[in-house]
Amino acid sequence: MAVLAPLIALVYSVPRLSRWLARPYYLLSALLSVAFLLVRKLPPLCNSLPTQREDGNPCDFDWREVEILMFLSAIVMMKNRRSMFLMTCKPPLYMGPEYIKYFNDKTIDEELERDKRVTWIVEFFANWSNDCQSFAPIYADLSLKYNCTGLNFGKVDVGRYTDVSTRYKVSTSPLTKQLPTLILFQGGKEVMRRPQIDKKGRAVSWTFSEENVIREFNLNELYQRAKKLSKAGDNIPEEQPVASTPTEVPDGESKKDK
Repeated sequence: MAVLAPLIALVYSVPRLSRWLARPYYLLSALLSVAFLLVRKLPPLCNSLPTQREDGNPCDFDWREVEILMFLSAIVMMKNRRSMFLMTCKPPLYMGPEYIKYFNDKTIDEELERDKRVTWIVEFFANWSNDCQSFAPIYADLSLKYNCTGLNFGKVDVGRYTDVSTRYKVSTSPLTKQLPTLILFQGGKEVMRRPQIDKKGRAVSWTFSEENVIREFNLNELYQRAKKLSKAGDNIPEEQPVASTPTEVPDGESKKDK
């Protein structure tokens, strides 16, 4: 039964098999699964392995291994029918084009307070979260479409900077399902976040799709207002020369704005 469940999942997923195998991490998962079975069942290899079986046969699964494999098989069947193997590798992190600024535990507060005219949308993520990895290309695409002088996109790894998760009340526990979390900052203050958190500290179910983010955060309206702010900052009267000293530049204005 421990091996039968993954085989059933494999048969169920045959129509999509060719598309998945085109990705190297799925192929590596298949090789790891086959290697595990060969080492545990092939006599020349398995004879040297320790075993807890009463008959002392190292080439058969003992009771402990059977329990673990049964548990993993149930997870594969219930949580992700597309998963075909017991041992899988995580998909690679998104490495495509984006217009996102990455923060650490010190720079996030400084940047939010630097120019309060700028609206920020910040993603709180962790590299080990599959949901964060799935949302990464969507968030990158949104940054390419909507980023401008008055509307910026940022990210901070709360899995690495735990102090940030505490300050902004974003739990990294898989049980709360708060990763990823998007927070909209205006004037340096939090205005809204998705997903919302209930009284028990758990995230309210919310789909991180491009359409939902655009609708919930009013990105089209924010973008238009940010563009107007940018144009207003560029219209400098001719009789007022552009300041060449830092003291004459408006407070909080970046080098890019100047």
